[in-house]
Amino acid sequence: MSMYFLDCRGKSCPQPVLETKKLIEDQGLDEVKVGVDNETSRENVRRFLESRGYRVAMEQQGDMFLLIASRAEEGAPEKEGKARKIMAFVDGETLGRGDDRLGAILMKSFLMTLKEMKPLPWRIAFVNGGVRLASDTSEVLPYLEELQDLGVEILLCGTCIDFYHLKERVRVGRTSNMFEIVSSLAESSSVLKP
Repeated sequence: MSMYFLDCRGKSCPQPVLETKKLIEDQGLDEVKVGVDNETSRENVRRFLESRGYRVAMEQQGDMFLLIASRAEEGAPEKEGKARKIMAFVDGETLGRGDDRLGAILMKSFLMTLKEMKPLPWRIAFVNGGVRLASDTSEVLPYLEELQDLGVEILLCGTCIDFYHLKERVRVGRTSNMFEIVSSLAESSSVLKP
């Protein structure tokens, strides 16, 4: 029996992840191949499949990235414990309403304070104008780099990065998609929104 092939070429974020999710949930497949045509989709689909217990190999065939996934063996160790998962959700460059200069100062203080939390946030998601905080001109970049060095995962909305033309200017975090961000919010025990 041949492995099922899902062709997601030409589809933008988060469609390849959503179609992969639907396929493996509806069909209960132990093995699947997914074809995508850009690096962002390749990484997003890979992370999604791995989060669902698949081992993923990748091949490049012309302009297509082929992800070959097979479910890990039964009895593979699962993540244990129900540790408190705190997530921050940042949707702008400033904190609060009113004066934007004050809002920028407050956002800087918010991000500086996150490293003092016990436990540290497991993820910080940046959407809309918030993605600018991860760019090369951001005054808070050193704080984000420090948080990342401490193990905090920084997710940046890929659609937002494209919208603001920041792809070459991002200096911290990784490009993500709305499916992963929403899933992370749902998985969190608490969400901080400045």
